[in-house]
Amino acid sequence: MQAKTFFGFEEVLANELKSLGAADVEIKNRLVEFYGDQGFLYKANYSLLTALRIIKPIFSFSAKTEHQLYDKFRNFHWENYIDIDQTFIIDSTVHSDYFTHSHYAALKVKDALVDRFQEKLGKRPSVDKDNPDIWFNLHISHDKVTLSLDSSGESLHRRGYKVESGPAPINEVLAAGLLKLAGWDGKGNFLDPMCGSGTILTEAALIAANIPPQIHRRHFAFKNWKDYDKDLFDKIKEMRLNKVREFNGKIIGYDINSTMLGIAERNITNADLEDFIEVKYQDFFKSEKDLFPVLVLFNPPYNERIESDNEVLYKSIGDTLKNNYPNTLAWFITSDLSAKKYVGLKPSKKLKIFNGKLECDFLRYDIYEGSKKAAKN
Repeated sequence: MQAKTFFGFEEVLANELKSLGAADVEIKNRLVEFYGDQGFLYKANYSLLTALRIIKPIFSFSAKTEHQLYDKFRNFHWENYIDIDQTFIIDSTVHSDYFTHSHYAALKVKDALVDRFQEKLGKRPSVDKDNPDIWFNLHISHDKVTLSLDSSGESLHRRGYKVESGPAPINEVLAAGLLKLAGWDGKGNFLDPMCGSGTILTEAALIAANIPPQIHRRHFAFKNWKDYDKDLFDKIKEMRLNKVREFNGKIIGYDINSTMLGIAERNITNADLEDFIEVKYQDFFKSEKDLFPVLVLFNPPYNERIESDNEVLYKSIGDTLKNNYPNTLAWFITSDLSAKKYVGLKPSKKLKIFNGKLECDFLRYDIYEGSKKAAKN
């Protein structure tokens, strides 16, 4: 199987898979390959924080022309994977000199599927782009063609807890990945000083209490598969929920936008995490550290979607951390790749991350009380 993720989170995802019990884990670009049985496929979908979707390859061959592509798929046993009364979609990714248009390649595969059904049964399944029963994934690299079943369906970042979003919401998988990269494991306290709609706070609580990220999700594409085993999936969920743990720290969010705080509260309540998270109307730049120890992680406004003066903003972030948050580990993500020069502090770590197609820096600052030398001594 393959678990897809954002660039920069491949190693985090690989470690998640290993901890769940995956075999032969291998890191690739934006995905991790692994082996597991049917129950593990269910567990991976239900439990992985940093996976966007889980796909299962079912057919692979070489082709250099559209006729070869069509003929191979015309002879493929589609009826083993989809019933005539089910709907489907074919998502495609193409990197090839032989096939230069991903939509056209997917169209040829769709034609092969419906032509086979029409010939054998006189009827054909229908395409549904919005809510299909079966999700197929077509991947062509040079002349290698791979068809996979998408077991997740809708992206796994859609956890099911978010009621509303603000103007610049952070993706749930991205938020969980940042927390994992920052070393958050639920031991200690956590602060998001610009919490917005509360996504980072919610993901921090899920990690802290070891709650499965898909606990509120109602549907996975594998539920429409011919071999779906409801009893096995129910058993997987029960076993996973038995691993939920107690959390004794504090998870706190600040914001100065009362509307966004209201949205955060509703999202957190919908996630059943109001006992774990507290949100406050608080200006970070007028705040002082009151949690010991504390991990600070936040997502400042991006100029791409929220108007802000980054030079002033990042200087204020640096001054506040330096003056008001001694002995603190602080991380933040920014798409302004020159932002670090405004902060006035030297990052101890800089990681390249992509927020969708937006290249970002994930910056870590070690804030010492007094000089760094004195702190070390």
